[in-house]
Amino acid sequence: MKKFIVEDDFWNLFPKARIGVVACHSIDNTIKDKGRYKDMIYNSEKEALKYLKNEEFSNNEVIKVWREAFQKFKTKKGARSSIEALLKRVHKGDHIGTINPLVDIYNSISLKYALPCGGEDIDRFAGDIRLTKAVGDESFVTLGTDKSESPYEGEIVYKDKEGAICRCWNWRESVRTMLTENTTNAFLCIELVDENKIVDFENALNELARLVEDNLGGTYKISILDVNNKEVSIK
Repeated sequence: MKKFIVEDDFWNLFPKARIGVVACHSIDNTIKDKGRYKDMIYNSEKEALKYLKNEEFSNNEVIKVWREAFQKFKTKKGARSSIEALLKRVHKGDHIGTINPLVDIYNSISLKYALPCGGEDIDRFAGDIRLTKAVGDESFVTLGTDKSESPYEGEIVYKDKEGAICRCWNWRESVRTMLTENTTNAFLCIELVDENKIVDFENALNELARLVEDNLGGTYKISILDVNNKEVSIK
């Protein structure tokens, strides 16, 4: 049995945060209809514009709240939240490309609700996955390189027994556990730091699960972790 555990090192920094998890099992993530997911993302890009009313990109609330969160722990210079990276492309008029169904689905949800979403292959985890502070010697190889670049000591990371899975909370993910067309069991997550968006957060989780089930089959379980509920079984 594998668990997802959010450790006290994280809760000490973000006591009011919530981490939503959709554990998906026996899904079919092979690419069958790129057009469907392209349209899904395109529609979400249009909806995302409502979060960017301020012409000064950094002054929009969704950008500010995550930049403030990233100031609470040591980060790599220039690291930004995943939702900022997506919204910045929308702000510039650039479209988000398709990758594979799971990634496309969670990117569309991320844009629609302006919340960071991510996903990993459960079968590639070495034991439990933890959201915590890095020791600083964890191995980490991201897309586009074959060189390990360990997180800083004290950096918020997702990690397992073999190393870091995602650096700077939700900035960059490891190649080792990333979702592929061969993924059949997936760990999807949505992260919340702004309590004013709790309804959006819950709606996003439910819609994420429904889209996966409708498009990829299988089964799913939704869980919400908070300071009073720090771990959940994911397989």
